[in-house]
Amino acid sequence: MQKIPVVAIFDVGKTNKKLFLFDESYKIVYEKSARFIETVDEDGEPCENLESLRLSVFDSLRDVFRRQEYEIRAINFSTYGASFVYIDEEGRPLCPLYNYLKPYPEELKKQFYNTYGGEEKFSKETASPVLGSLNSGMQLYRMKYEKPELFKQIKYALHLPQYLSYLISGEAYSDITSIGCHTNLWDFSKGDYHEWVAKEGILEKLAPLAPSDSVVPAAFPGNSYAVGIGLHDSSAALIPYLVNFHESFVLISTGTWCITLNPFNSTPLTEAELQQDCLCYMQYKGKPVKASRFFGGYEHEQQVKRIAAHFNQNTARYKTVAFDPEVICKLQREQGSMVGAKASKNQLQESVFAQRNLASFSSDVEAYHQFILDLVTQQVASTQLVLEGTDVKRIFVDGGFSKNAIYMNLLASFYPDKEIFAASMAQATAVGTALAIHRHWNSKPMPNDIIELKYYAVTHDANI
Repeated sequence: MQKIPVVAIFDVGKTNKKLFLFDESYKIVYEKSARFIETVDEDGEPCENLESLRLSVFDSLRDVFRRQEYEIRAINFSTYGASFVYIDEEGRPLCPLYNYLKPYPEELKKQFYNTYGGEEKFSKETASPVLGSLNSGMQLYRMKYEKPELFKQIKYALHLPQYLSYLISGEAYSDITSIGCHTNLWDFSKGDYHEWVAKEGILEKLAPLAPSDSVVPAAFPGNSYAVGIGLHDSSAALIPYLVNFHESFVLISTGTWCITLNPFNSTPLTEAELQQDCLCYMQYKGKPVKASRFFGGYEHEQQVKRIAAHFNQNTARYKTVAFDPEVICKLQREQGSMVGAKASKNQLQESVFAQRNLASFSSDVEAYHQFILDLVTQQVASTQLVLEGTDVKRIFVDGGFSKNAIYMNLLASFYPDKEIFAASMAQATAVGTALAIHRHWNSKPMPNDIIELKYYAVTHDANI
């Protein structure tokens, strides 16, 4: 029996840890999922169970290597960002995998920003809003000042994707998609580490930078598969679009957060943009990706519960509400210029719909249309922050809202001069992680049919 050539991809989220095998056409031929119970660090804060994760990687690989039908040619990793594993000379973790939501000491934060030019100046240089532990470089700074003895023992601080790669290859590298994502480590104006990284003795704790699409040999003798150095998940999810589309585009990735990614906007972040939660990611070829975000998916969850409770309905009903342009026109007539008006800075954080009286709506369907209209108004305000001044003609939407007909039709109404597409692709992050190392394992050309698109045109008279 001829073996199927495959790439193994570990896609590690905060909740689900998945292993996929993709064939050379990027079809999933094997999938395994695991969930671990969190542990706590020395302060009682919840954190990832690093030992469970490490054992799971080896157990999962052992399992797929036993399967005779597959020939594993390469392995790569993508994980959530802002998380460091600190290893000693022997490659052993020195402490827990601290949670990026762990509260950051206010005095230490003040000390840092006062030393390095203040929050506004520093944030502009590093394209990193002030986010505490979510700026992963700040975790290293904290380690140096709060645990100096432990800091001295660190051979390397590896972001989580690079640690998982290290487990298989035995080689330590840093990757620009992790280093360049709101870490406070990278100076976007200079295209190098920020000066504080060397001044504080952090640079020597960071492994050498390697290209995101590079591979190294496996550490285990007798194995011929290649090992990728790992990618930050947000950057990995963008790769299929960069590979398939060469004209400029914007991707709105929708989930708990609605994140607008513009890989074709290289203008430096302004103070105003940083204050409105804009940041820069780094794509796998090392170019900045300007991004904006708001809490759209979370807000949808909350307001759907409120509508369902008020109208005595099941929340599942709102997954399939059809778009009704007449309802939108009625809402516009009744509420005039309020409907579809540009969202203010505050409205990016606060839902307009949360302030609305549900008793003013004749039905739950009408209320839901109003909610999505308010939400899309927020979406446009957020997207405009990274769209402004660029010649983008296409907007792709993936994730949960790409399946919401009201959201998609209203977005098309707000952007009559652009092509709006709902994009669907199974496991975009894992596919992107595989595509990054395509040339090292795949004998076929890069695929151009892995993203399904549904076009939304302006087909109604709603004047937005």
